[in-house]
Amino acid sequence: MKHLKLTKPDDWHLHLRQGKAMSSVVGMTARQMGRAIVMPNLSPPVKTVKQALDYRREIVSALPKSSDFNPLMTLYLTDNTTRQDIINASIEEHVYAVKLYPAGATTNSESGVTNLSNVYLALEQMQKEGVPLLVHGEVTQDDIDIFDREAIFIETVLMPLLAKFPELKVVLEHITTKDSVDFVSSSQSNIGATITAHHLLANRNHMLVGGIKPHYYCLPVLKRKAPHQDALIAAATSGSPKFFLGTDSAPHYQNEKESACGCAGIFSAHAAIELYADAFEKANKLDMLEGFASKYGADFYGLKRNTEIITLEKRPWTVPKSYSFSDSKVIPFFAEERLSWRLVP
Repeated sequence: MKHLKLTKPDDWHLHLRQGKAMSSVVGMTARQMGRAIVMPNLSPPVKTVKQALDYRREIVSALPKSSDFNPLMTLYLTDNTTRQDIINASIEEHVYAVKLYPAGATTNSESGVTNLSNVYLALEQMQKEGVPLLVHGEVTQDDIDIFDREAIFIETVLMPLLAKFPELKVVLEHITTKDSVDFVSSSQSNIGATITAHHLLANRNHMLVGGIKPHYYCLPVLKRKAPHQDALIAAATSGSPKFFLGTDSAPHYQNEKESACGCAGIFSAHAAIELYADAFEKANKLDMLEGFASKYGADFYGLKRNTEIITLEKRPWTVPKSYSFSDSKVIPFFAEERLSWRLVP
């Protein structure tokens, strides 16, 4: 196969940053994605509809004039989020979900929820209005092993939450474990999950063998090949509508990644659909890519699928060593490595 035609995909989990940094990278996503769910963990976080709309205007103003890319906005759930905040979100056409960050779980999560009981009223309103809850699924207690935090979150936080709010629409974001795959697969249709390209293509050996490689460091952290990475590949390529594309692309300045306490986040927006195509081809499941990338996420959110068609060409190319990022550099996922597929301009 030399060419692969797909309905234009969407990215259901994306970090864009702000200001000049955002302007440096948003065009990469807009070139290949029709829409993207944009994360609200800015500094300060996006907590209200007004803040979300202000951020959306900033994103749109940074796009090429010919672009029809549609940023789908989210609110940051805090201990102080009110029922009215949720009602406001539900009636605003550009706000599509609310994001749960357990406090301290990842980048700019200091304002996150400290105890779920603090947000029961907001969650009750979300269930009523049909507003999806997007979950960073890790516990944050210092005494719990970092490789176990996702599995323990499911058992101790998510399952009790869904028992209390059984009709709440939930996306378990950037899943990394067989535990999550099994949980989502066995759940009702109101539970879905995004899977990143880097969790399909890499495991903890890539980050740790031969020296610590900071540009493979993300949260949730890369896991073992078996059973976890293998389970993610099987889920993504299965044709199950519960699993769909979400890059979790998260650009950081090179010096902040390559530091004594490097930031968590992998930048993959430069070649998102090409990376997924490589992962699906390695699994001999290229025929399953369109559903995962272009159909199931839109279906889960109740949106129309895109109608534009993109073309990928089997033309190996080498990922650049870096890209400009504001006044510095960002190191991309698979820097200086070869990818087999390339998006036709």
